[in-house]
This record gives sequence, C-alpha cells and structure tokens, in this order.
Amino acid sequence: MKILARDIPPRTVWALEQAGVHPLLARLFAARGVQAADELDDGLGQLLPPAGLQGTREAALLLADAIGQQLRICVVADYDCDGATACAVALRGLRMLGARQVSYLVPDRVVDGYGLTPAIAERVHQQGAQVLVTVDNGIASVDGVARAKALGMTVIVTDHHLPAATLPAADAIVNPNQPGCGFASKAMAGVGVMFYVLMALRAELRERGAFADMAQPRLDSLLPLVALGTVADVVKLDANNRRLVAQGLRRIRAGHMPPGLGALFAAASRRAATASTFDFGFALGPRINAAGRLADMTIGIECLLTDDTLLADTLARQLDAINRERRDIETGMREHAMLLAEALFEEGTEPPPAVSVFDPDFHEGVVGIVASRIKDKLHRPTFVFAASSAPGHEHELKGSGRSIPGFHLRDALDLVAKRHPGVLIKFGGHAMAAGCTIALDDFEVFEQALAQVAQEWLDERTLTRQLETDGPLPVQFRHAETVDTLNSQVWGQGFAPPTFSEELEIVSQRLVGEKHLSLKLRHHGEMVDGIWFGHTEPLPAKVLLAYRLDINEWQGQRKLQFLVEGAQLPGGAGSSA
Repeated sequence: MKILARDIPPRTVWALEQAGVHPLLARLFAARGVQAADELDDGLGQLLPPAGLQGTREAALLLADAIGQQLRICVVADYDCDGATACAVALRGLRMLGARQVSYLVPDRVVDGYGLTPAIAERVHQQGAQVLVTVDNGIASVDGVARAKALGMTVIVTDHHLPAATLPAADAIVNPNQPGCGFASKAMAGVGVMFYVLMALRAELRERGAFADMAQPRLDSLLPLVALGTVADVVKLDANNRRLVAQGLRRIRAGHMPPGLGALFAAASRRAATASTFDFGFALGPRINAAGRLADMTIGIECLLTDDTLLADTLARQLDAINRERRDIETGMREHAMLLAEALFEEGTEPPPAVSVFDPDFHEGVVGIVASRIKDKLHRPTFVFAASSAPGHEHELKGSGRSIPGFHLRDALDLVAKRHPGVLIKFGGHAMAAGCTIALDDFEVFEQALAQVAQEWLDERTLTRQLETDGPLPVQFRHAETVDTLNSQVWGQGFAPPTFSEELEIVSQRLVGEKHLSLKLRHHGEMVDGIWFGHTEPLPAKVLLAYRLDINEWQGQRKLQFLVEGAQLPGGAGSSA
C-alpha cells in the first residue's frame, strides 16, 4: 500500500473560509474539488432542472395522460436497494399525483434474472396493466420492451445503467447516460432518475390545471428514500447527488420520513436524529438488499411503502433477520472463496491481474459481496460465480464482479465478449461493478480471458493499492466535536469520507477479540486510542498510519478514537484492513 495525501489548494481553502465554511471542512472540500462556497448550497432550488434530463418531457406527457384516463400502471423494479427505493418513490409519487391504479412487480433474482424480460412483460400484461414503467432497469431490455409493446402496453424506461449499442423501442427513455443526453449529473442512481420523472410529471399536471383547486403535492417527502437509494447504490456523489442526499438526511434527522425508514433505523440500532451516509451504506441499505439476495424484495419494498408503523416494524425486523442470515452465509463463502483465490498464486508472489473463482456450493445472492471482499484484500478485479438455481439453467453460472480504479469492468466484459463470442450469455454493469452469465463449461475460458484483458490494461501503478488521505490532522481539531461536524456532511463514492495520515508513535498495542488490534498512539505529544479492525499483525514503534475519526461511547462518555485504515511501513510496503 502507498499512502498519498491529496493536494489542498491554499487559495481555495482561504476563499471557502472567508465565505464562512468551517476551517477543517474548507480543507476537506477544497481537496475534493469544491472551488466556491455556492457549490455547497444544498437547497432544493440548486437542483439541476428536470427539463435538462432527456426523456422526462415525453415520460411526463405519457404519465399525465395515463393519470387523466385512470389507466392501470405497473412499475417493474430491480431487486437491490436502489431498485426498491425507486419503486417506492414511483408508487408513492404517482399516487400523490393522482394515479389510482398503480401496482408493481419485482423480478425474482433466481427465477427471472435481471431486468424487464419478455416473461416479465407477459406477467405485467396478465395483471391488466396498460402502462409499464421500469425503474433502475430497462435500458438493456430490448426483447422485454418489444414484447410489452407487442402486447399493447405503453412502455416508459427509467434507468441509469450504461446502454448498449441498441436501445429498447420504448415510448420514452429517461436515462442520463443515453446517447444525446446532456444532463450534467451522469451519476444519478435509478431512484434519482424516477424522482426527476415525478418532478417533470408534476410540472406537466400543473400546466394542465390539475392543482387549480388544491395545493400541489410536496414531492420533497420522497427525498429520504432518494437519499437512501443513492448512497446504497454507491454512485458518485457529484454536486447534484450530494444535494439530493443532503435534503433527504435533513428530513430524516427532523423525523420526517416513511415509517419503514424509521423502523429500519431502530432494527439496525442506529439513531435517525443523527443519521449519516454511513447509516445508509452500512446499516439500512444492506438490510434491504438482503431481501433481494436471499428472499423476496417485496418485503423490502412493502417496508418502504407502508404507512402503518406496526407493519413497518414487523417488516423491518424480518429484513434484519434476513440480513443476519446473509452475514452467516457470506462468512462461510468468503472464507472458502478467499482460499480459492489465494490458491491461484504462491505465497510471497503477486496475485494474477484478475481473479475469478467458482464453487458449486456458492449462493448466487451473495457473490457480489464476496467479490467485493476479495477485491479489497487482493486489490485485483474479481469475479465470483455461483451455479444458477433457475429452472432449466442448471448448467449456467451467474457471476458478480467488483473492480479497482483504472479497470472499467463492463468495458472489460465487452472486450471478452468480442474476443470469445458466445462465452458471455449476457452481461452488464458499470465501471466498478458488473455481472454476467456464462456456461459452466466456459468458466476457465472466462477466467483466462478476463485475466488477459487485465494484463493488458493494468500496470504496476494501478496494481498497487493507493490510499488517498487528507494528510495530518491539525491538533486543534482532535476532539469529539470534530466527528459530529464531519458526520453532518455528505460523504461517499467520489466524495470520500475524511481520512487523515501521518507518522505516529505506537505506545502500546494488543489484540482484542482475537482479530482486532487495539492501539495507544501518541499524536502531538498526547495519547489517543486507536483500533484497527480485522488486523492482527503488530506494528513498529513508529509508522505512517491512515485513519478516520470516530467516537467510542462507553457508559455515557464520548471519547475520540482513531480508526486505522492502513499503514505504510518503511520502504513503502504496507497493508490495509
């Protein structure tokens, strides 16, 4: 590992401080590319206008007509947290805007696979739907959209995934990444795209006089769901996404949220009053995702849809139980998958440029999480495969991949498909996460093909783990209140949470729980507690550490501690948790 300090432009820091920004936050924001205080304005009025998102006008017209004629609308969702929140936003929003016949259908991960398939289109039609709206999927569903159109349905695709060369022949497509769309926020999650469609729909209904005798519906009540889905999907938190998340957090902290979110906070033993992006990414998001991985995402969607607090509490507890089961399955799978990965190279040598592992006993609902764990440890693009459980597809493998900076995973799959026609039955995804289906007999071909692409695209610099930090922590900010200040902000993918680094003296160290390193550190002459989770190797007396700030609460006392993220040992070697 190589620990690097971000460049901090001093003039920008000065300008932000002069505009009233907290001195430490000014440094952190400047290091992340913020150049002026107005970029930090998270007011609703600063959101990019819906008119700039291609397809929103067409979608709004079609939905306004459907509401006016009281047509039956069905939302086809995805089985992850982004898809679940997008579905809840769609149903809540459409009902607020006057739709009376709105239902949803979420595919089963095992039986149906991902997206709007022809079979899903037929099921939607059998339910009597006249308008089909996809959320967080559909941009690759050429055949599914064609089938829905052949059955006489109006089809509106709302998605954020990268499109292929051929777009589906939908009546409207809303996707910031579709060709010709000049929308500035290409990183919006599926839930954000659906929220923008609703804003455009409300404007269209307003023009038609729908709210002449009443106050127009307040769509901002949906922002807690938008915030959760945006963070949980690990999309880049550009300025527009940060505003969406900040607005959602503000409402949650004030207690204004759907009952299901409040119940999920309680089930996760987190406090909504001090909600942060960490809660979305590591507490609420995983509990909703667990339903799609192991059970039925309908449980997650219903939790987000209900206004009954008792039902919300029951569903949240169910999601919590499913998530505990998911963790148990993941633990065993991760250990076995790591052994398979480490068997690909000899001890003391470098791992292959890309890692692919498979075992017949792997659970297909957890392969993505396990791939992420292996990628984190080995710093290599990683695919983990499981045997398909879908009837008639027993000889297929479903794989989920996670990547490292500098290796665009979906583009890599595209090159594998071109070089080895027929090996990839289907694939899709993003730069950092992707999925694919292959035949069992083609696993070795895929493994070698992906490694070959990685060999060509990656070099020594990209294969070396680098941890960007914000440099030394100024001693005047070494207190518990700093943690509260940092937690009040929006951090996440593309706008990294603050991590500091400097050479520290290790006064003492001991193992706790047999797998964590408890530390006593000397920082500017004073003692500070430190903890390195998942690390057992002792550290030298002085070492360059990367750490985050945290509060250790014990018996009502709040004490600052350093959470170690990595160490750079003499000679440039290092390790990370």
